[in-house]
Amino acid sequence: MAETAVSNKPLLEVKNLVKHFPITKGIIFSKQVGAVKAVDGISFTVNRGETLGLVGESGCGKTTTGRVILRLIEPTSGEVLFDGKNVPELSKEELRELRRDMQIIFQDPYASLNPRMTVADIVGEPLHIHGLAKGKEREKRVQELLDVVGLSSFHARRFPHEFSGGQRQRIGIARALAVNPKLIICDEPVSALDVSIQAQVINLLQDLQKEFGLTYLFIAHDLSVVKHISDRVAVMYLGKIVELADKDRLYANPKHPYTQALLSAIPIADPTVKKERIILKGDVPSPINPPSGCRFHTRCPYAMDICQTKEPDFVDTGDGHFVACHLHPAAAEKAH
Repeated sequence: MAETAVSNKPLLEVKNLVKHFPITKGIIFSKQVGAVKAVDGISFTVNRGETLGLVGESGCGKTTTGRVILRLIEPTSGEVLFDGKNVPELSKEELRELRRDMQIIFQDPYASLNPRMTVADIVGEPLHIHGLAKGKEREKRVQELLDVVGLSSFHARRFPHEFSGGQRQRIGIARALAVNPKLIICDEPVSALDVSIQAQVINLLQDLQKEFGLTYLFIAHDLSVVKHISDRVAVMYLGKIVELADKDRLYANPKHPYTQALLSAIPIADPTVKKERIILKGDVPSPINPPSGCRFHTRCPYAMDICQTKEPDFVDTGDGHFVACHLHPAAAEKAH
């Protein structure tokens, strides 16, 4: 019974996660005069074997969230529980061991690979660092990984500049897979690729998930890609998650005005179908000084007086569909 209880727990739990980047003034006696509130108190879970899509406009805090979860950036406050372990509290040695279970695929397939290393060295480096394989065994493992991601063994002797963008991203995926991780954070892994190559990489990620039982946090701004690969979707705006739901429920019935605007921008392949585009007024406010109350109220077509002063609670409207908006009765009721 104990094993069943553990297995039913989410693999990743993020609770009230905050990351503020300090703004300092002065050269010698510098003091903090403000902060960039990149991530400002978000909570969500990722279940074992699922893909959670994290979407939003550029600058909303998606990438920062992924990097704080991995502790590539130290959090300001909050908890990140991975397999029951609070990642921010781990020692350097404990964190190094945990790196085997948590990996990342970076957005830029050009900048994320060392140009001075061969593919064999890039993919084999995690095996060396964690003492998983060496010598002939390491070479064999590298060849297996390249084969899994659709590359040939003769590619192992080449350098990154000899590959296309899609091939480089496959190398990055092979590197992430090398240590048999449980969770992979995909930080916009296809945004720098051509559309036809995007489909190949997305299909590869789905195949690998089925084969190795992987769990993904998939960060992106392309809602069509997110719908294709995700099980659930979280929508982020200016450091806050404003809506989270099963992908079918979210795309069929978005409850937050920001989500509605994002979905209205998805192009439809059928030219006979007319779709009303929701154009948001104004620009995204600065994360240095975000609006009071609901952060979206300065651009929301349905903004009310309460939106300017009271931050909406993130409430479950039923069937695991969470939203932070005063327009919804459950949120309004909790606000009072």
